[in-house]
Amino acid sequence: MADNLALASTEVVGKTGPVSRGIIRRLVKNPRTCISGAFFILIVLVILLGPLIYPITYREQVGIPLSQDGLLGTDDFGRDVLARLIIATRTSMLVAVGAVIIALVAGVGLGLLAGFLGGWTSTIIMRGSDILLSFPAVILAIAAVAILGPDLINVVIVIGILYVPRFTRVVYAQSVAIRSAQYVDAERVNGTSTASIITRTVLPNVMSTVIVQASLSLSFAIQVEAGLSFLGLGAQPPLASLGTMIASGRDFLEVQPTMLIYPSLLLIAIVLAVNVLGDGLRDVLDPRRAFAR
Repeated sequence: MADNLALASTEVVGKTGPVSRGIIRRLVKNPRTCISGAFFILIVLVILLGPLIYPITYREQVGIPLSQDGLLGTDDFGRDVLARLIIATRTSMLVAVGAVIIALVAGVGLGLLAGFLGGWTSTIIMRGSDILLSFPAVILAIAAVAILGPDLINVVIVIGILYVPRFTRVVYAQSVAIRSAQYVDAERVNGTSTASIITRTVLPNVMSTVIVQASLSLSFAIQVEAGLSFLGLGAQPPLASLGTMIASGRDFLEVQPTMLIYPSLLLIAIVLAVNVLGDGLRDVLDPRRAFAR
């Protein structure tokens, strides 16, 4: 019987696992994923190589304030807008990525424990997640950072903790379904430990959903960071972020509207690209859609 269950396990994983032979082909054939992915890679390259290609400091005055000196002009302190946009994008992306990593690691771990162990463990973890989800994330972030102090490390930690329940609930739902699968029963019959089943069987089967959730959470984290920096609770001068540049550009909207337009359009483009990329990854990595095709 154990051999038959093990065979069933192999068949199910082979059909619905997150890794398939045609995954790269499906990614290439999905135009939304290709376009948004290419734009996202371009943003990453600009973040990494921008200061080398465009070696102008974002701190010092390089021209007349509110002039057209440089490629995109200067701000109210005479600093190059393009140089500050590069650093601002790096700041916002690093904060968002750090927060998503915290949320992913903690959320996936808690979701696996709650979904696979059940009982009081599940009740405690899921009720705690429900409490956090019952409050608007932005309001909690503003309150928490205001109490802890305006610092990027605090912003990363706060955003990361606030998005833990989203990963927890997603992983929990799939873990509960996988827990009763035949191939999990086969591993129990063969004497496989619970920790090994969670890490080697359950975790790989939820990774496709986790990747999609991470991409969507990244766009939300970028928006929250920009909002906190806009309110003066995130990046502090002279460090630039997209939120701080939008805040400073608002004061000179009538004199130099491009100071507001450039960071706003860049923020919109990044969030839109990440959202579209998340939708495309969902279409490609979702085991049920892949099996249906």
